[in-house]
Amino acid sequence: MGLSHGGIGTKLHLVTEGNGLPIGFVLTVGNRNECPTFEPLMRVAKRCRPRCRWPKRLAADKGYSADKLRLWLMKRHIDVVIPMRDNEHVEDRNCFGRFDKRAYRQRNVVERCVGWLKNCRRICTRYEKLAVNFQAMITLAMIMMYLRQHL
Repeated sequence: MGLSHGGIGTKLHLVTEGNGLPIGFVLTVGNRNECPTFEPLMRVAKRCRPRCRWPKRLAADKGYSADKLRLWLMKRHIDVVIPMRDNEHVEDRNCFGRFDKRAYRQRNVVERCVGWLKNCRRICTRYEKLAVNFQAMITLAMIMMYLRQHL
């Protein structure tokens, strides 16, 4: 088992609500780009919340900055709050609309959720060798987060 198939190199892609509660997640190998995991992550989020509509806006970091993702979001009438990379659309920065810095500051909700998950020792130290077991531990931690929020 190499570093790209588990262990240190595993990436956790997470979707949260506006109040910081996790909706869904996808695990990938560490050396994979974020953009290909966007649509599967959104499908997981929609499957976990079937009655909910798409959000009004979606904030993500520069790793998810791609024209394909922006068009996917715009087709569903979701405001895009993703900063562009330095080498992306250098001449026409506003071709997808102006970047809303105020809305992007609210992305810290996801960072706080990840920080809470890192406080769970079993997730932080990655005791589980198999991705299936690691996903189960993340799911249990998310359930604990929901219970703590609603009790």
